[in-house]
Amino acid sequence: MPQDLRATAQNGYIDLAQLRKRAKQRLRQLQEQGPSVGQNALLHRGASPVLADAQWLIARELGFTSWPKLKAHADAIEFAARHPQFAADDEAGTQHWRCGNDIAHSLRVAGFQGEFHMFADPYCMGPVPDVPLAALIETRCEFISQCFAIPLQAARQRAQSEYGALSETSRAKRVVLWCEADAYDQLFLIAVLANMTRRPERLELIEIDRVPGVERFVGMGQLAPQVLAWLWPRRRALHDDAFSLARTAWDAYRASTPLAWAELCQEANSALTLPLPLLAPALKRQLQELPSLHDGLGLTERLALEVIREGEGITLAQVFSELTLRRDPLPFLGDTMFYAMMRGLTEGRHPLIAPFDAEAQLAREKRIVGLTPLGEQVLHGTAYWLDHAETTRWVGGVRIEPRAAHWALDENLTPVLRQPSR
Repeated sequence: MPQDLRATAQNGYIDLAQLRKRAKQRLRQLQEQGPSVGQNALLHRGASPVLADAQWLIARELGFTSWPKLKAHADAIEFAARHPQFAADDEAGTQHWRCGNDIAHSLRVAGFQGEFHMFADPYCMGPVPDVPLAALIETRCEFISQCFAIPLQAARQRAQSEYGALSETSRAKRVVLWCEADAYDQLFLIAVLANMTRRPERLELIEIDRVPGVERFVGMGQLAPQVLAWLWPRRRALHDDAFSLARTAWDAYRASTPLAWAELCQEANSALTLPLPLLAPALKRQLQELPSLHDGLGLTERLALEVIREGEGITLAQVFSELTLRRDPLPFLGDTMFYAMMRGLTEGRHPLIAPFDAEAQLAREKRIVGLTPLGEQVLHGTAYWLDHAETTRWVGGVRIEPRAAHWALDENLTPVLRQPSR
């Protein structure tokens, strides 16, 4: 065992930064010398060694079955050392709900004892029509299956599990919702409240749009466990006015026209939005996914085209990073969601984005891309995207059909029913 690993085994302290450096050194050794006797079984057969292999070897040498489990243990020790006085006062029966699993590990590290529940259905993408719940779930399953290449049966099983667990929250003694300011989270929040026929004994909300010291806050998943502990005392109970607003907003979002939805966005500073103060900005950002009267693009599509036009030798992965970290006023997409959204601009007979290296054996998001002539025209407003698009798109309950009458936004974000071009 190397010296730095032997020291870890002796004193129990895991210096994760040092082990990361050691893993990079081990990777170089594996690439130059090959695995030593006894290590072959730990590496992927027939594949060149990668960093994950080196990390796996180090974790195994320290008695862990994987690098993530080693990291989880190191994080727990570090948190305990820094915050010996913190103790979450949640109970084992407390349900922590989040639209994603990005904070599940950190909650455990921070000392929370309750059950963690994930709800992954992204209402910020695809059809969310005003139909009975069973029909809505089936519509969502079909969309998720098609959009993310998931077998329909697997999508249904996941939905059954998540929606089923959500329906049981009324029996819980305590439910805590962890939400950010973006559309993904805020739509999850209003859907939960609007569909809750009977409330748990205690229902609390933790929601944030910024964190002191964080220059660009984009999600709770970027926060350290001690910051989640800092957020815990800032939770608040939800009352009748929050439920009323949630029902109004959920109905407006699922409607076939965006008129009531747009009206809610204009009331961001009114007393109506006080129960859920982060909702109106999220609804406004989501409203901007409707096509603009100027070019037929939603805001995410337009920002992506602008980044590609300004970039040189840029990949879709880099476009996503630029949008999330700098351009998008309220980013709400994960990387897989973004790539799925970009398919509408990269496929078909009239794409707006084309790869420069289409023959390269690379994942689509890693290929260098550029704008097509049509992409340039649309971005300059001399062509209207929906006169050329081939894919039906939904934003909430609003269906957007190419070359047909559809709802679009003027320069003031006012919905206008646009007739097809002749």
